[in-house]
Amino acid sequence: MAEKQNTPEIRFKGFTDPWEQRKLGEVADRYDNLRIPITASERVPGSTPYYGANGIQDYVEGFTHQGEFVLIAEDGASDLDNYPTMCINGIIWVNNHAHVIQGRKGITDNHFIAWSIKRCDIKPMLTGGTRAKLNAEVLMGMRISTPNHAEQISIGSFFEHLDSLITLHQRKHDKLCTVKRSMLDKMFPKPGETEPEIRFKGFTDAWEQRKLGELLLFQNGFNGSSKSFGSGIPLISVMDVLDDEFITHETVRGKARLNCEEASRYCVEYGDVLFQRSSENQEDAGTSNVYLDQHVSSAFGGFVIRGKKVGEYNPIFIKYLLGSPFIREQITHRAQGAQHINVSQDTLADVVLLMPSMHEQEAAGLVFLHLDNLITLHQRKLDLLKNTKKSLLDKMFV
Repeated sequence: MAEKQNTPEIRFKGFTDPWEQRKLGEVADRYDNLRIPITASERVPGSTPYYGANGIQDYVEGFTHQGEFVLIAEDGASDLDNYPTMCINGIIWVNNHAHVIQGRKGITDNHFIAWSIKRCDIKPMLTGGTRAKLNAEVLMGMRISTPNHAEQISIGSFFEHLDSLITLHQRKHDKLCTVKRSMLDKMFPKPGETEPEIRFKGFTDAWEQRKLGELLLFQNGFNGSSKSFGSGIPLISVMDVLDDEFITHETVRGKARLNCEEASRYCVEYGDVLFQRSSENQEDAGTSNVYLDQHVSSAFGGFVIRGKKVGEYNPIFIKYLLGSPFIREQITHRAQGAQHINVSQDTLADVVLLMPSMHEQEAAGLVFLHLDNLITLHQRKLDLLKNTKKSLLDKMFV
């Protein structure tokens, strides 16, 4: 039984020996004595990364350490739940806010040490108040379970590769979000202009100024009590609207359902723009989304926006138009309330829009829809990789 407790649930093929519990100081050495703090005014600009408690703070000339090391925040950690720990290799400069340790050659792999520390709960080991500190003696007295050196290398390399994939998808996701923000600014006219900075080839007409109330109809959503819930149509929540993903059958699956006779009055239809009329903060006030399910009836508790005339507007375009900087500024500026921000129907109807032809609306809407699909794809891959990593950290360590 003892041996079984000293082996992880998942192992690489060929490794069967039980793990051994050791103090960190028995398998690694500390090189804090080489650290040199430099004030910002005294740093000479260079190519060497200057590390503090939470990673790189600057780039300087010279170095304090050369080789592969594990850096652990000593004090000033930005996140006590995900305690700053990193394995680095090369020429570095480290100040006095990060511990510097190194696994003993042929005994302990530095990547394995870093991952072993990352999965530990560091908070009970910290001392101090507002600036919690991890004392060197406590760090080196920390107990970690270790397999043989070859298995350590395999585990450390595996998680480094997993982290590289997460970083790759995070960068792609962030880059796409940046592109989307830029396009929201450039593909809709700015104040005082009648056409956007970027347009599709073939579209030259000036955009037509309209008020939202001239173009669209507003319908109040469901605002009943808990007595109205049962087994009828699903109720779309505020969080569904705040999410950038379009609201479809998959979105409403498993939602709370209404069971009252009046529920049918609050059904949304394919292409309806759902508008969140109240929020706890200014940033979320007036967020919109589009319902794109042709098969499932749903209800919503905010404004439902519909066109007055068929073929006069594209709902996907309207969603992104309402999210463009100029329109968002109008909406948030007119929102009222202190603790709870509200956008009234009259206020929303008075928002000034600039509208292109239906064909240009459709083209612009498809661009943003494609961008959102790519962002969602990378976000889902990120979530999957992060969940996989979390699970494997539990199952591949003792």
